[in-house]
Amino acid sequence: MSSSSSSSSSSSKSWIINGLAIGAAMAASLGARAYLARSGRFRSRVIGIIPARFASTRFQGKPLVHILGKPMIQRTWERAKLAVTLDHVVVATDDEKIAECCQGFGAEVIMTSESCRNGTERCNEALQKLGKKYDIVVNIQGDEPLIEPEIIDGIVKALQAAPDAVFSTAVTSLKPEDAFDPNRVKCVVDNRGYAIYFSRGLIPYNKSGKVNPHFPYLLHLGIQSYDSKFLKIYPELEPTPLQLEEDLEQLKVLENGYKMKVIKVDHETHGVDSPEDVDKIEQFMRERNLS
Repeated sequence: MSSSSSSSSSSSKSWIINGLAIGAAMAASLGARAYLARSGRFRSRVIGIIPARFASTRFQGKPLVHILGKPMIQRTWERAKLAVTLDHVVVATDDEKIAECCQGFGAEVIMTSESCRNGTERCNEALQKLGKKYDIVVNIQGDEPLIEPEIIDGIVKALQAAPDAVFSTAVTSLKPEDAFDPNRVKCVVDNRGYAIYFSRGLIPYNKSGKVNPHFPYLLHLGIQSYDSKFLKIYPELEPTPLQLEEDLEQLKVLENGYKMKVIKVDHETHGVDSPEDVDKIEQFMRERNLS
């Protein structure tokens, strides 16, 4: 074969390979677009569940504590009801006092067992007892009485737009005074907005051992949503070393190789972790005329 003929043959093969690669890329692109076009219906049925328990090592009876005259669980429920992405909102509890209180202000209550080890397992049990099909379950922490409905909507939409994720949550800017507070959980994310790690310690932690005033540390907000199929799997996963060491249930998700989508929001967090936080949140509400 002549060199010109060989060159022509090589060139033709190159064009064929390039053409196949371009064709595959176009097909993948079109497939992705078609998938995204259906995303309005993807994971479309959404329920919000507020897990609540009376027993707590740090603050017993916390859901029933009054915040400016209303039980905290009621304030959380009222805020959740304003989220436009939620088709339904229920409270899941193992305590009769909490159930009676919630029914008194009109909330639907699902009684769950005392054996639930965390809010995620309580959400799963409540979902099974409901007997209705939902694609996404939003775990709304009962100790966030000022949670913005827009944040709930944001994590739902984030999960709907990320078919490779089974979990979504939210973060906000960490205040310097909360840097070393173990009750304020920190988070680091990758360049695509997926969680890398959560910790009660400061992360990232630099070699000076001090807070870098120029670094955008992230504070994890307790709210999270799950793909309902994954939620059924979650209780069957064995506890993981990092989960147990940090006492953070979301680490079991990451340690098992699942993806978690994270959105950044502007939110002056006012979670109630201790009795002292009640005075702080009431003062905050009075200053802003929030009733």
